[in-house]
Amino acid sequence: MKKYFNLFDLSQKVDYKTEVLSGLTVALALVPEAVAFALIAGLSPLTGLYAAFVVGLVTSIFGGRPGMISGATGAIVVVIVALAKSHGVEYVFATVILAGIIQMSAGFLRLGKLIRLVPHPVIFGFVNGLAIIIFMSQLDQFKDVSGNWLTGSALYVLLGLVLLTMLIIWGLPKLTKVIPASLTAIVVVFGLVAFIGIDTKTVGDIASIQGGFPPFHIPSVPFNLETLILIFPYAAIVAGVGLIESLLTLNIIDEITETRGRGNKEAVAQGAANILSGVFSGMGGCAMLGQSLINISSGSRARLSGIVAAIMLLVFIMFGSGLIEKVPMAALTGLMIMVAIGTFEWASMKTFTKMPKSDIFVMVLVTLVTVVLHNLALAVIIGVIIAALVFAWDNAKRIRARKSVDANGVKHYEIYGPLFFGSVTTFNEKFDVLNDPNEVIIDFAESRVVDMSAIEALNKITERYHKVGKKVHLKHLSADCRQLLKNAEEIIDVNVMEDPTYKVVTNEL
Repeated sequence: MKKYFNLFDLSQKVDYKTEVLSGLTVALALVPEAVAFALIAGLSPLTGLYAAFVVGLVTSIFGGRPGMISGATGAIVVVIVALAKSHGVEYVFATVILAGIIQMSAGFLRLGKLIRLVPHPVIFGFVNGLAIIIFMSQLDQFKDVSGNWLTGSALYVLLGLVLLTMLIIWGLPKLTKVIPASLTAIVVVFGLVAFIGIDTKTVGDIASIQGGFPPFHIPSVPFNLETLILIFPYAAIVAGVGLIESLLTLNIIDEITETRGRGNKEAVAQGAANILSGVFSGMGGCAMLGQSLINISSGSRARLSGIVAAIMLLVFIMFGSGLIEKVPMAALTGLMIMVAIGTFEWASMKTFTKMPKSDIFVMVLVTLVTVVLHNLALAVIIGVIIAALVFAWDNAKRIRARKSVDANGVKHYEIYGPLFFGSVTTFNEKFDVLNDPNEVIIDFAESRVVDMSAIEALNKITERYHKVGKKVHLKHLSADCRQLLKNAEEIIDVNVMEDPTYKVVTNEL
């Protein structure tokens, strides 16, 4: 019998042991987060656990990135918390279903490629902000039920167990990689607490996770236009947040594993997962960078680990709740702190003196927005917009014109750099209409006409020459520029002059 076998992907070799142990580790890490997110939204803990099971299982089987873990996430909770408190859980289920439909539509329309527009400083900021959020969320474990910081022996015991967990996760891989360090750390700390009888906070102190198989349930909401108007804004934001976080996580895992995922396939799978989550009493979810890194660092590279994680999560809910509720939170806290340390892009700190100041600004801003607002999608959108504006500003300054007069007295303007809304003003300043000879050639061999603002600029410059009785010829326009000019003739007057020597557009060099 072969040591390796293929699962769903005939080109992917899968190691049973590594995948199963990685999946078990991820399942244990999913429990407290799913419970915590559900409680933040004012929902039953099982609502978060069911979402983690359904979303995790569907995306592991059908998603575009083997090894990536999805489940209930804080980014989704931030969006639905207001709706949950004002209208109840049934409207949350309906919102998640509609969000899934939107995500599937985005996948079918192949919009996943839009993630390419996210620049690297934004990704750095996203990752660093998420790492800080993961770390800060663990600080709640150092507080009592009243919200006060622990003191005395309770604090020392918790700190000791957390540090022991971190030490095992850091040190065991240096000795052996036969078993996942994260799972070993959890088992060791769990055994130590149970054997000695240490009094410390456990999963059961947060909430009970006991339940049955996720019940099929059509949301009990009025199926009318009023409901659609109410839930659509929430659904659109949930869909956007989920896709942004999932596709960014996919890109990060791609870089780590030096493989390539499929963004559009992941979008369809995420949508289908959220639809099923909504009809199986879950609050929806998306990709989880922290759990994905746990999975990848444990050696997983295939779909089996995610499937095992989802199934084991259901097993915990249905049959193992009594045991899982005894797992010390210190072990899971130590695990997530190590995830935060591993998630933070430490290399970005070395770029402060090497990267352009604008990139540094974007990276820091995205990090701050992520940490302060806990809204990853908004942080990424703000970062992309600022990066785009900086790019436009930089390119606006790069347009220039080389001027010369040939033997026939014709003046040539050789344009360098893109002509678009940002560079129009500088472009217009290059021409000396009154003092130029009667014939002028504007050569775009090293330039491009990008948008309607550029077309209008061409219209105005030719019009200015026309008013003083001078001819203008546009030369070496690219095919897409010619198409823009052709389309623009129907809505603006494109003043392009021509003569027997230089046609309106010529392609010869």
